[in-house]
Amino acid sequence: MTKNTRIEHSLEKSHAVDARCISGHPTAKPSEATYQYKQVRKNNRQLHKTTILKGGIRKANKAERFVKGFQLFDKVLCEGQPCFIFGRRKTGSFDLRLLDGTVISRGKSYKKLALKEKATSWLFERSETVHIPPHK
Repeated sequence: MTKNTRIEHSLEKSHAVDARCISGHPTAKPSEATYQYKQVRKNNRQLHKTTILKGGIRKANKAERFVKGFQLFDKVLCEGQPCFIFGRRKTGSFDLRLLDGTVISRGKSYKKLALKEKATSWLFERSETVHIPPHK
C-alpha cells in the first residue's frame, strides 16, 4: 500500500516519505527538523567489584554521581554547541558526545561547560536538516 501511494504521488523512496504515506498525508510538507531520542540508564546496579580484597572487604564499584555539579547524561553547552556528558572524571574533565555517537571532546574541562538540561532517562536532540537543491 505504501509503495502504491508513493508511486501515485510521484514521490521518491525514503523513510520520511514512507511515514507520510502511511499517515495518509503523502503530499504534506516535510519538517525541516529531525528528532533523535535515546533511552539511557539511571543507575549502575553492580554495587561491588567482583574481586574481594584481603580481609574479606568488598570494594565499591560506584563512581560519584555528581562531579563539579554535572552528572552523566546532562545536556550541556560546549563552545555554543549542545551535547551530552557520556563520561566523567574526578578531575572535572568530561567526555562529550552527540546522541548519534559523534565525539565533541574526550576531555573538556567543567569550566568551559554550561548546564542546559539535567539528565533524565530519555535524551532528546533536535537538528535542522539541510536541503541541497538537485544540480541541473
